Amino acid sequence: MYDYLVVGSGLYGAIFAHEAKEKGKKVLVIDKRPNIAGNIYTEKIEGINVHKYGAHIFHTNDKEVWEYVNKFAEFNRFTNSPVANYKGELYSLPFNMYTFNKMWGVVTPEEAAAKIEEQRKTAGITEPQNLEEQAISLVGTDIYEKLIKGYTQKQWGRPCTELPAFIIKRLPVRLTFDNNYFNALYQGIPIGGYTKMIESMLEGIEVKLNADYLENRQEFNKLADKIVYTGAIDAYYEYKLGTLEYRSVRFENEILGKANFQGNAAVNYTDAETPWTRIIEHKWFEFGKDENGNDLPKTIISREYSSEWKQGDEPYYPINDEKNSKLYAEYKALADEEDKVIFGGRLGEYKYYDMDVTVASVLKMCKKELN
Repeated sequence: MYDYLVVGSGLYGAIFAHEAKEKGKKVLVIDKRPNIAGNIYTEKIEGINVHKYGAHIFHTNDKEVWEYVNKFAEFNRFTNSPVANYKGELYSLPFNMYTFNKMWGVVTPEEAAAKIEEQRKTAGITEPQNLEEQAISLVGTDIYEKLIKGYTQKQWGRPCTELPAFIIKRLPVRLTFDNNYFNALYQGIPIGGYTKMIESMLEGIEVKLNADYLENRQEFNKLADKIVYTGAIDAYYEYKLGTLEYRSVRFENEILGKANFQGNAAVNYTDAETPWTRIIEHKWFEFGKDENGNDLPKTIISREYSSEWKQGDEPYYPINDEKNSKLYAEYKALADEEDKVIFGGRLGEYKYYDMDVTVASVLKMCKKELN
């Protein structure tokens, strides 16, 4: 009946479905959730586009990717500038001259660099072996203790000394007063929310929701010549080689009868004692206004709690340590032998993908598969 069955209506699945349809292919998209858009699903509540599965800010330096997503949505000019809250002390993120000035009273980049170097030398770190040593070598002991250690251990559920150094290597550290976190050439949020963007991608394509592929795979397999599977690769193989590990996130949402709760889209709580990792105030992704430019009288916040993933939870962050990477390689060897199934996306490839990388990855696969 179909050329392709696409399992999952997130960014990867929606783009593949769109590109296949453009090539004259007949496509069916299924999703076990009651809504499209996967983890970038936004739901309008009190006039606010709420990021139901965590904050997503599109950012890229890839002009081709930017032009591609702009075919389906108009993006606003949102720039990610989070704030760190350590026991009521507020610091600028990413780490920049505002952060260093508040932490040490330094005024010039030279003074800040000297302070970091002094603390790195005192810690005796030459070749960082873990996240803690890498962080201290990047920003010194004070910033590590206040703004990295507690947050990271909550996020990953492990001591920083047991986490690989590469996790923190992409952390922006700047000896300037630039607090643009991503520093990407192109960034923003789709006006009207991500769900609207995915709807545009899936226009004219048959979509079936509340449809669990793994529970009915024999029936679904009969429907199409090929399958694009964006679910968890170990679940596809019924965990026969073992279970890949993830971190999961629980969201506690609250509608507040006030116009402003924290004055910023994202505030990270970096002390170990606060149980949540951060609070998102969704309206500030769109400057506190509705689509007509009117101020919104209420606000919605989400507290995020990080947890170890267990079956039944939503998997978010792959734990790409040595043990899990080895297990994934075994599953990938099985996947490479499949002639009818293409595995893609964050769960299908067990990779932490930013959205722009997801777009580039699926477009590359489309060229190979559809041309």
